[in-house]
Amino acid sequence: MAPDNTLSTRSGHAEINGINMYYEIYGQGQPLVLIHGGGSTIQTSFGRIIPLLASRRQIIAVELQAHGRTSDRNSELSFEQDADDVAALLKSMGITNAEIWGFSNGANTALQIAIRHPQLCRSIIAGSPLLKKDGAFPGSGSL
Repeated sequence: MAPDNTLSTRSGHAEINGINMYYEIYGQGQPLVLIHGGGSTIQTSFGRIIPLLASRRQIIAVELQAHGRTSDRNSELSFEQDADDVAALLKSMGITNAEIWGFSNGANTALQIAIRHPQLCRSIIAGSPLLKKDGAFPGSGSL
């Protein structure tokens, strides 16, 4: 599918838990939050499918700490902190309930959102999560 250059996009940054967090919003309807994989961005994880997804719902795509256009903070990366950051961003936007789709490291963040902020989760899609530490390359994640 070719990119839809007519797709309406809003983007910005929000001060969230000590980082300047980047987000993009597409479409209208029930919110679907997209959380990219480790070392990735919104566009590298989801860019080709955002137009299709946004034809039926509101897409809120985020870039996590030290990824893409989001700043870093003086702390280690963790799925728990990423979950708290996404939850705080959604709260700042007035989003009280959403479907959340995370890919790879983003899937682990989505699972942490369900554990730490269950009221935000209408449903979770965990695509390719890391299930155990010894299954990952050393230094490849926040396990």
